Amino acid sequence: MFQFTIPATFIIGVFDLVDAGSASGVVLMGVLVGMALSYSFLSARFHKRENSEVKNRVQAIKAETIEEVTARTEVKVRSEIEGKIRTEITERLEAQMTEEMEASKALKIKTSESEAKKIIKDAEIEASSLLIAAREEAADEIAKQTEKLDGQKRQLKELEHSLTDRDEQLVTKNEKFEKLKEDLKLREKDLEKSFEKLKTKEHSVADTLAKISGLSAKEAREELIQRVQEDAEVEAARVARKIEEDAIENADKAAKKVIGIAVQRWAGEYVAERCLNVIQIPNDDLKGRIIGREGRNIRAIEAATGVDLIVDDTPNAIMISCFDPIRREVARLTLEKLVGDGRIHPSRIEEIAQKSKKDVEREIKDRGERAAFELGLGGLHPDLLNLLGRLRYRTSYGQNQWSHSIEVGFLCGLMAAELGVNVRLAKRAGLLHDIGKALTHEREGSHAVIGAEIAARCGEHEVVRNAIAAHHNDEPQNSVIAHLVIAADALSGARPGARREILETYVQRLRDLEKISSEFKGVEKSFVVQAGREIRVMVENSKVNDDQAFALSKKIAQKIEEEMTYPGQIKVCVIRETRAVDYAK
Repeated sequence: MFQFTIPATFIIGVFDLVDAGSASGVVLMGVLVGMALSYSFLSARFHKRENSEVKNRVQAIKAETIEEVTARTEVKVRSEIEGKIRTEITERLEAQMTEEMEASKALKIKTSESEAKKIIKDAEIEASSLLIAAREEAADEIAKQTEKLDGQKRQLKELEHSLTDRDEQLVTKNEKFEKLKEDLKLREKDLEKSFEKLKTKEHSVADTLAKISGLSAKEAREELIQRVQEDAEVEAARVARKIEEDAIENADKAAKKVIGIAVQRWAGEYVAERCLNVIQIPNDDLKGRIIGREGRNIRAIEAATGVDLIVDDTPNAIMISCFDPIRREVARLTLEKLVGDGRIHPSRIEEIAQKSKKDVEREIKDRGERAAFELGLGGLHPDLLNLLGRLRYRTSYGQNQWSHSIEVGFLCGLMAAELGVNVRLAKRAGLLHDIGKALTHEREGSHAVIGAEIAARCGEHEVVRNAIAAHHNDEPQNSVIAHLVIAADALSGARPGARREILETYVQRLRDLEKISSEFKGVEKSFVVQAGREIRVMVENSKVNDDQAFALSKKIAQKIEEEMTYPGQIKVCVIRETRAVDYAK
């Protein structure tokens, strides 16, 4: 802010010059008036600038407290405005100018004071609103802190509960730890034993390496490959044995129970049939009459029945030879009737042969109906009944197939009842499973496939058809009944005494069994026992361990399956023993 002062003597001198009419006085007077106007304009601008500064300063102090704003505003405004402006106006202007300037100045000061008061009031209001907002914020903050403290209290309680649970768990873990300690002690003992075994193996490996050291690179590689292969086979055998034991443990009990119940509830008769039938005659004189003049009677019998008659020195007996049991039966009935009647000539032979054929056909039909009746099955096609009856004259390994079919039907029904399967379908499939054997002399192909075709043509259920076709794995089994037929067929055929073999074939089969088992490395001796149903293989203790013995039994059984044909099943028993011998002296 600037200061501008005019001496009073100068002003008086100017007025004197004007009164005297001096031109210089007029000029000075104009200058003086101009100066006064300039001062007034500058003063107005100065006051305006000061007001803006006041407003800026008031805005700057709004953030301060109410007492500080009030005090500082009053002091600064009054001291700066009243003191400075009044002092400058009083010293520079004359009375008239001073009064006008003072009036305007006073007005402006009042306006500034009112504005300042208004600003102060606004500041007080704003400060109070800020205080209220601050209090609300403080209250909110306090509420938040309180809620946070409550949450922390809850967390502390939960932590306390979890610590209690951990204490209990630690007690349990301590108990488990004690048990683990005991287990570790036992394992340490086992490890010590294993370590001893490893030492023994190290010695054997050292011996082997000493032996290998003299070999070529190729021979050493082959030796190594062989050892790795043997170790892999042993490990595979160990895993296979574990899996098989787990599976057998559950399945074997149920299977044995079902099969055992079925076998205990059924017992059948076995009739050994042969390709020769012997006819007893009262005396040897009838042999000449049966042969006839120049052999015409015997030729007529052979032509009418399709068999061969053997008339030899056997006393009171004539033998009938034919692979077809039905033809043998017709020839037997014909000879018995001719011998009983006594009239033997070609025309009579043909007549009796025709009657015998009809009798056999009637017997075949009765046998088929009887088989169905025994199993309680109705609605069988007449062709199936006829084929069932023909099985009465069909044998397999000396076992009568008609009796075998009935037995398989019974066993299938009993096992199906135990398993909750359809008993009627199971009996039907078991009874008809070998139906194709009645036509194997007339048609080429597997009896299972032939039987399945006949069953399908006669309208049998698909389950029955599949069981017939699949009982020798000619096609996949698609039902439980198909597997029951396989099991019942094996049971009926494998029962001791059920089937008979020619002595030569039987002895050769036993030799083949012993030969196959003796071909494997480490086998010392082998013995076939129980009429070829079991083979016992003795192995060297130093060359075959327990796991290798298990693998060896699998290999022998597999080779027997691949190279031999036999009824039922053969048990392979590998025996490995350690003997310790000492003498008391």
